[in-house]
Amino acid sequence: MSPLLVCQSIYSNSDWEKRKIMKVENKVAELVAEKIAEIERPDLFLVAIKLHANGKLVILVDGDKGIGIAECAQISRYVGFKLEEENVIATAYNLEVSSPGLDFPLSMARQYAKNVGRQLAIKMADGTKKEVTLTGMSEDAIIVEEKIKEKGKKAELIETVIPINKITETKVLISFK
Repeated sequence: MSPLLVCQSIYSNSDWEKRKIMKVENKVAELVAEKIAEIERPDLFLVAIKLHANGKLVILVDGDKGIGIAECAQISRYVGFKLEEENVIATAYNLEVSSPGLDFPLSMARQYAKNVGRQLAIKMADGTKKEVTLTGMSEDAIIVEEKIKEKGKKAELIETVIPINKITETKVLISFK
């Protein structure tokens, strides 16, 4: 009789799934970087990659001068081909490559830089919310103009420096004026 071996995994199923997802997302990031270099658009950059439990793989790419449908299609075809060729994802998946869009929060310094002059809605770490105009940025902070209205006084524009680490979410506001 052979001895009975009992193996216990040091990872729970959810930890194992997270590790697999991270491995796929890291490989996708590598493939996106390869394609961006190949199409010679150094202003393009990867914003986010998310592999959802339902098999939807979302890749968000942006550019200092924006990104067009043609570039998204090139990245999609390249990444899709390489994922299939290397059998990176064993199950069926749906690949979506796009720009982040206005409903997606800003998450990188390059995104702030391309939105200088625009209105932003900011959620602060302390729970407060602000609507401001982005006027500039530094390495670790953004510079904004904010309308401050004190009781009985005319509203005035105040320039404020907000450290990035004090911001939990920033979205670009759309103006229809």
